[in-house]
Amino acid sequence: MTSSSQAAVPLAATGVEDTPHGHALHAPQPGATALFIHDLRELFKVKVVGLVMVTGWGGFYLGSMQSGISTMQRGLLDVLLGIGAVSAGAGALNQALERSTDARMKRTANRPLATGRFPLAVGILAGLGAILFGAAWLTLHTNLLTVALALLTAFTYVAIYTPLKRVTSLATFIGAFPGAMGPMLGWTAARGRIEWPGVALFAILFVWQFPHFMSISWLYRDEYARAGIRMLPVVQPDGWSTVVEAVFYAVLMIPVSLAPWRLGLTGAVYAIPATLLGVIYLAYTLRFARILRARSEEESRMLARDLLKVSVLYLPLLFTTLMLCAGAKS
Repeated sequence: MTSSSQAAVPLAATGVEDTPHGHALHAPQPGATALFIHDLRELFKVKVVGLVMVTGWGGFYLGSMQSGISTMQRGLLDVLLGIGAVSAGAGALNQALERSTDARMKRTANRPLATGRFPLAVGILAGLGAILFGAAWLTLHTNLLTVALALLTAFTYVAIYTPLKRVTSLATFIGAFPGAMGPMLGWTAARGRIEWPGVALFAILFVWQFPHFMSISWLYRDEYARAGIRMLPVVQPDGWSTVVEAVFYAVLMIPVSLAPWRLGLTGAVYAIPATLLGVIYLAYTLRFARILRARSEEESRMLARDLLKVSVLYLPLLFTTLMLCAGAKS
């Protein structure tokens, strides 16, 4: 860390106090440990990693059922640890590349690399270390296909999607590919090959992301604009393209969510709750379209925030329904 970065960190936050004799006592201050743990969680994007692991669990569970072997017998925890580590490492490298951009947005300005609480070298080494650990762990406990897909996912997210965000709004489409790989990694870890049911799980996550991301990008469009990130509402601020893209994928979400049933992964009973969830997701996306004639910024933000909340609930509910119905079928 540079001297200027060090000066920006309050002495109390370092857990060191000066004494009358000119020596330093290593006395952790209240909140110092909590801040360090919080910074680690932010660096490794624990919430995002949690979503990847949940969808990876779904893919692994469903793939293991196809083989007639329980997930615990196939090493569920080992698979999730490897997938989670690679995802966490990619998140850290993403923040290393975007530290200056993050510093210009209120929602990310307090990240440890953006503030300088962690030096750049720590972010890079932590990211690379986590990816290498995760890849090695997956090599030991899964197969080379899963390792290759995990590394390709991390590379696409860090080296292609991250820098592309400042160039074109198409970055969202590119980023949806690594964003949807969780269930595919779980599937290949269980089955050792890419199969249509695994592709269907990938497609569910891929399509789900667009209404979700459109709500986020509209909600924080001013911050993205200040940071130079070319999200769709930034390059086309009237909102029409944002609404059209969100609604198109919300409509597509219904048939895509039924693909596991059509491929025999689950019974027909799954189609009822899956369709219902899809209709609710679509209804909130159509409601989001009211941003085009919102009477105030507050109303516009409320519509985007409501779609965001529903999108976050929709995905785990759909995967839980899929896993329960598949279990009942077996």
